[in-house]
Amino acid sequence: MTLSSGAQRYALPELQGFVAALFQATGMDAPKAEAVADSLIAADSMGHSTHGLALAPWYLEAVASGVMAITGDMRVVNDRGACITWDGLRLPGSWLISRAIDTALERIAQHGVVTVVIANSHHTGALAVYLPRLTERGLLVQLVCSAPAARGVAPYGGSEPLLTPNPISAGIPTQGDPVLLDISSSITTLNSARQLLARGERFPAMWAMDASGAPTDDPAAVISGGGSLLPVGGFDHGHKGYGMALLAEALTQALPGRGRADHPTGTTMGIYLQVTDPAAFGGQEAFTRQSQWLVDACRANKPLPGRPPVRLPGEQALVKKRQAAEAGVPLGAGVMDALKDAALAAGLQCPQPCQAA
Repeated sequence: MTLSSGAQRYALPELQGFVAALFQATGMDAPKAEAVADSLIAADSMGHSTHGLALAPWYLEAVASGVMAITGDMRVVNDRGACITWDGLRLPGSWLISRAIDTALERIAQHGVVTVVIANSHHTGALAVYLPRLTERGLLVQLVCSAPAARGVAPYGGSEPLLTPNPISAGIPTQGDPVLLDISSSITTLNSARQLLARGERFPAMWAMDASGAPTDDPAAVISGGGSLLPVGGFDHGHKGYGMALLAEALTQALPGRGRADHPTGTTMGIYLQVTDPAAFGGQEAFTRQSQWLVDACRANKPLPGRPPVRLPGEQALVKKRQAAEAGVPLGAGVMDALKDAALAAGLQCPQPCQAA
């Protein structure tokens, strides 16, 4: 795959070591720093660059301001074996999700289904990056998050921002590569809007509305103009994305018991993780026989004229991930430059690209 203009590749182990050391230099516990590094770099590796290392300066700012906690443990609110609730205490979302996965893996053989909900986490990053750790063990996973202190998406039929993009992700094991879903309930995300605005670019289409409710392709209307992103389906069928957003908020805020009704401030996330062992139901082999049949049938479906063959969700991301492991992680122009001052202050040397664009 060709790189976008100005992008360069960096060796994966060197990049992971550098980013983890950068966060450890702030006083962050080593396991948390490693989890943050892994999630950001995995996002770039899988092509989710809006949630990759471009977010690292914002994370470092959150550490410096105290918005992100960097030491200590979460607080257990409830634990019934298969149902667990934590207060994340603004600790890194990547570390909290990693711990939630650890817990699910420890208990899944006994319970068959394990659900962990987390209130008051810091940012999670791209949800797709966490799924392969479970699907490679033959487990079905659902991972959802929302940001109850933020507003950027109006409810369908309304004109005032109330909800957030509220991504819903799932990993479905098959006999080969898993199906990896990671979809927001809005047409695009607030991070994408911020990054487009910073580059002086616009949405590819009318993906938003301004404060008066008129369609717009201007990200500034959302970020600073009182407008909002449109839910999936847009003006025509936006009730579908709106419904997805409501479900996400019920799972990530109502279940852990903390959310918009508490009027939180700052960066805070609600998280829902549910892991299911097919062996506890119809059986592992029966599950993958069905999921693989469906994957094969989708791929065999006659494509539209002039279009490429049908792909499965996550297929391209896994190809990119493998390529990143072999040829280096692609980082967009300016991503590494944005970390140079922090690296210098920490006494670290930024890695050098292993391949020019």
